[in-house]
Parts: sequence; C-alpha cells; structure tokens
Amino acid sequence: MFTRREFLKATIGGTAVLLYDLGRGVAPLALLNPHEITKYAMPLAVPPVMPPLSGEGEPVDRYVIGSRRLRQRILPPGHPPTTVWGYGAVQDPRTFASPGFTIEAIAGRPVRVKWSNELVDGDGGYLPHLLPVDPTLHWAHPEGGTTGRDRRPRLRSAPGRYRGPVPLVTHLHGGHSADHSDGFPEAWYLPRAGNLPAGYATEGSWYAEFAARYAAAHGGSWSPGSAVFHYRNEQRAATMWYHDHALGITRLNVYAGLAGFYLLRGGPADLPPGVLPGPAPSAGDGGRGPYHEIPIVIQDRSFAADGSLFYPGSRVFFDRFRGPYIPRSDIPPIWNPEFFGTAMMVNGRTWPFLEVEPRRFRFRFLNGCNGRVLDLKIVADPLARRPAPAALPFWHIGSEGGFLPAPVELGRVLIAPAERADVIVDFTGVRPGTELYLINEGPDGAFKGDPHAAPADPSTTGQVMKFVVRDARGPDRSVPPDRLTLPPLTPLGPASVTRRLALVERDSAVVHGVGPTAVLLGTVDGRGRPSPRMWSDPITENPAVGATEVWEIHNFTPDAHPIHVHEVLFHVLDRRRLGGDPRPPEPWERGYKDTVIAYPRQITRIVANFDRAGLFVWHCHLLEHEDNEMMRPYRVGP
Repeated sequence: MFTRREFLKATIGGTAVLLYDLGRGVAPLALLNPHEITKYAMPLAVPPVMPPLSGEGEPVDRYVIGSRRLRQRILPPGHPPTTVWGYGAVQDPRTFASPGFTIEAIAGRPVRVKWSNELVDGDGGYLPHLLPVDPTLHWAHPEGGTTGRDRRPRLRSAPGRYRGPVPLVTHLHGGHSADHSDGFPEAWYLPRAGNLPAGYATEGSWYAEFAARYAAAHGGSWSPGSAVFHYRNEQRAATMWYHDHALGITRLNVYAGLAGFYLLRGGPADLPPGVLPGPAPSAGDGGRGPYHEIPIVIQDRSFAADGSLFYPGSRVFFDRFRGPYIPRSDIPPIWNPEFFGTAMMVNGRTWPFLEVEPRRFRFRFLNGCNGRVLDLKIVADPLARRPAPAALPFWHIGSEGGFLPAPVELGRVLIAPAERADVIVDFTGVRPGTELYLINEGPDGAFKGDPHAAPADPSTTGQVMKFVVRDARGPDRSVPPDRLTLPPLTPLGPASVTRRLALVERDSAVVHGVGPTAVLLGTVDGRGRPSPRMWSDPITENPAVGATEVWEIHNFTPDAHPIHVHEVLFHVLDRRRLGGDPRPPEPWERGYKDTVIAYPRQITRIVANFDRAGLFVWHCHLLEHEDNEMMRPYRVGP
C-alpha cells in the first residue's frame, strides 16, 4: 500500500490531477497545480479592526458577529474567486471576510459578542457544507435529533457526506473565560433557517445549560441560531484568535475560513505606546496604513481548477484505502487522519508580498494550518538549498500568553498549529529595492521533530511571502529589540498534583495494516502503559478550583502533537525521552503558553493553575485529530 507521501508525489506531478471525491459521489475533480499559481502577485491583506456596535459610555464593548458565505480573491488574478465562509459585523456586510476582522480588546474592559450562525442562502434556507463532512465520526450529528446528537451514529452502511445544516460554536483561543463563553464543542447551534429538516437537533447537548449559566451571570437570553459570550479580559496582553470549535467538524469549518485575530492590549503586562513598532490597524482607519505592527495568519490550502477550496472527500486520498467500510470495518470512509495543502495562504491570499521600510516591524504570527508545522526563516533566495542561510533574524518577544521574560534572537521560528509568535524584524540598514522572502522549512507531512526530515517543497509550500524594501517614510522611534525590557512574569507556585496523560493512535481492529482509525487522549497507569479514552468516556482530569498541577504528557505516537488546554495559561517545565534526562524548554517557550508541542516518544511536562470552575476541554490542535477523538473534556471544581 502507498504511503500518503508516495501518493502525493504520484498525483501532483502533472499540470492538473484528477481525484475522485467519493464523499460527493461525483465525477473526478481537477486539482489546481500549485506551480500554476503566480507568486507575489497580490499585496498582503492586513485584517482591519472589527467594528463594535455603537454605545459609547458603556462598561463593555459589544459586537454582533455573524458567519456567512462569501466570494473572496484568494488566488491571484487569472483565477476565479474562491467561495469561503467568513466572520463579520452583521451591521456592516462589507466587513465579512476570511480571516475575519481583528477584535481589539483592552485589558480589564469586557467584550461581549453575540455569535450568529448565518450560513443560509438568499431565501433563508440552510447552506450545506462547502467541504465533505464524514457523518460516521463522533460529531455534532444534528440529524440524530435530541437523543442522538453529539454521538457517534450507529450505521448499517457507509453513508455519503452529510449535506444538512452546519453546526457552529466559536472559541476564543487563549481566552480566560467562564465555561458558558468558552465555545464548548457540544454547545453548537444551527442557523435559524426556514427549511430545517424535521427531527433535527438545532443545538448541542450543552447549549441550553450554558445559556442558563450565562443568563444567571449576565442577564439576557440567547436566541435561536446564536449564542452570547462574555470575555472579561482579565489576563495578560497577548495575541489570541477566534475560530469555530463544533464537535467533530472543526477541521472543515476552520478550513472553510472561520478564524480571526483577537488582540488584547494594555494592563501591567503590556508595554507603553511607542516602545514597540507601530501603528497597528485601528477602528475606522479603513485599512489604509501604513502599518508597522501586522497580524499574520499562515494557512495551507489546496484548490480545484475552478478556484474552489479542495479538501479530500475520501479516505483514498490519505492512503488509497478503498474499503471495506461500515459495516465490514471500523475505518471512517471520508475522514483523513491528516491533510496538508499544496499552496501557502497568508491573511487570506496565496503567496502575497508586503512593502516594508528600512525600519523595525512587529509581526504577530499565527499558525492557522490544520496540521502543518511551520519552520519560518527570512532569506535572500526563496529557492536556496535547504537549510537556507537566514538573511535577517527574528527577535522573538512573545508567545501565546504574552511577552517572554526577555527578547530572544533567532534565525528561525518553529510554530505548530494554533501557536503564536510575536516577533520583531529589523529591516534597518536594508537597501531599498531589496527583496527578501519568508520561507518554510517544515516538512510537507507529519512533523516528528526530526532535524534531518525533508523540508517543504522549495518551489511551493517552502515559500510563504515576500518582503519588498521601499524608501523610509519617517523616523523609527521604537526601541531596538536588544534593548527592550519586557514585563515580568508572575510565577505559578508549587504544584500539588501530577497527572500522567497519554497520546495514542488506534489502528484498525479489522483490516490489518490500516490506520489510524482514530487518535486518542488518555491516562498512563502505574506501569507506564497508556489507557486511551474516548470523548464520551467519564472525565478523568478534575482539578480543584485554585489548584496548581503538573501535567505529564506521554506521547506514544510517531508524530508530534500541539496540545492545547482551554481556560488556562501554563509554563513548559521540561521534556525528556523515556528513560532519559530532562531538558529545559526552548528559549521561545519560556513565557506563558496555551499550546505546546509534545514530541514523539517523549514526555512533555507543563504546569498550570486552574483558577476558574467549569467544564472545559483539552485536545490536540491538529484539527483532523481533534475531530476524531483526540479531545477530552475536563472539569475544574466539583
């Protein structure tokens, strides 16, 4: 049987390839060859600021943000626009985009968002998914009704893709929120469509409970097709992001476009204005710039020849397995254990360019890929032999939980899905007219932490964007990064509990040599053996309110996994191979984080304080894994 990498090499050799989308049950689909996409033909799009509702003098910033279908210029001219889903302010249809506009928040000032599922057509009927949904997974499952929702369906035969209304629930990634406002995967809701099928569940199992908790805390009620979340912003200034988190379908909803930045500023853990490069986009500036602080989300995507997003509709794409499926095996027919796009997209455009000045810039990087780990570097030649020499360093000043203890000078930035890197790049002294390139030396496949692994294709996914240096427009009064003094970190204190947790792959119990059929979390027993758990199994992680705990993450799989714990920020303590000595975290991991890379065959230790009672989740942020059992609920308090 072909490996996935061998299959990709065999299929992407021509100008276009034909891939049968068995989930759609249609004719072959022509896949756009990434070599035919002109690079650096479009300027980088800088996400504008999301406009709040008017209401000056209120103690809270209010938003009504919807999710809608739209057509967007992702590929360069010469290719058709792409249909995506995007977030936007419902009072202004012009704001809908992917990625969504940036929510700007101030430390200590709450933000309240009514998130509305508006995936309906012009007649008010629901829109089916843009991408193939595998209804055999443990997922939201609206067609199961109130008794069968949020379960793995019992099926007598392998169905085609689900074509019903789409469940959504938005999670503020990095937020420190009450559980009713966290975006719990079983608190989803369908659009308020006029043609919802009879018997469908219109909301997830936890929607009503969290609506009641929200009402008790803040008053008001949730209306059908929406939820209201309250973000207190009582945490360190940081780069956060919002994205969909519905059970078993997150990979598709995010790939379709549902993501955006949430930047928290101010408070004692921020720096005064003028110290760091600026300005950043601000409310009402029309996105005109120039900007010297820019949020940058990097995502990999594949496209069909008609400009549409391509995502596999069959297990065949992963390993050429054509069955048997249900009821003769335990292998999902549509779900792919991993997927890596063939084109790089930055802020919603493929391979853009950015004009910069010979001065310092602040870039807030977010790895928004489903499964690709990025190894970023700035070079003079995008086709240089890998590893390429760095032309400029990154000054790494912050991670997911805000600023590091001190700036770190790096030639590369390693960033897994959901991780953020707040960096300064100093173009001072670079001659105007110079062109530099942001490249990716991470692999075109699963990341294993192997420094000798083959890097991404230098002619496609090994390139990300271009910087073009222009004449300076004014003086740079920001502080050079090597002279920065960053806000101090508050230590967490000693831990009272240590938990031993497991990352496990499960191969088919029916068809020899086929796997994985699911990827799971679990615990580790007294003999060091994993005890895998499903999403629906009883909770095993139950910290007391106020407890500080060490979580030892034992990775029994051959791949690295970015592990995200909701509600808390944590410190990385160390890593060690089984039987080996511990080694400290990397220099860029020494601040507060919410996502950590757990390397294969190693134990990664983190420490966190669980100060807020409620029901939350922890999971792998490889979205294909998260959607098929690599996520577990955990509860803080009784």
